[in-house]
Amino acid sequence: MPAEQERGLLDTDIMILRRWVDPNGLPAETAVSAITLAELSAGPHEVRRNEEQDLYDECAERARRLDVLQRAENEFDPIPCDAEAARICGRVCAAVVSAGRKPRRRVADMMIAAVAVAEGLPLFTTDPEDFPGLEALLSVVPVTRPAVPRGT
Repeated sequence: MPAEQERGLLDTDIMILRRWVDPNGLPAETAVSAITLAELSAGPHEVRRNEEQDLYDECAERARRLDVLQRAENEFDPIPCDAEAARICGRVCAAVVSAGRKPRRRVADMMIAAVAVAEGLPLFTTDPEDFPGLEALLSVVPVTRPAVPRGT
């Protein structure tokens, strides 16, 4: 892995899929933003009831999401979205608008990208298409999305 990728910020999708992600595709030193913890904290509350869907058992899915959150809280000291990241978020949103996308639909992604820029870290994600037009501001490192066994 190149030297500039010895450290990196993990996107929320990496945290959700981390158990299945190939660790060789991640930096040796990883960090997460407080925005990622916010997204993970919201996850258990977004589980749909069994009568509303048939993709998963609501109790098992809520427990799985809580496990991901608790592991992240235990393993990481999150990088805050400070005043510098807030200022950079304006540049990130401008770049996204220039790429023809609407940043308001992906506010958490834009804030995570701003934290990465403020910290001078590449952003590792399985969803690089969520970060269009940011090439001049941010190094987005695509990570192969792993196959996730159904029911886990």
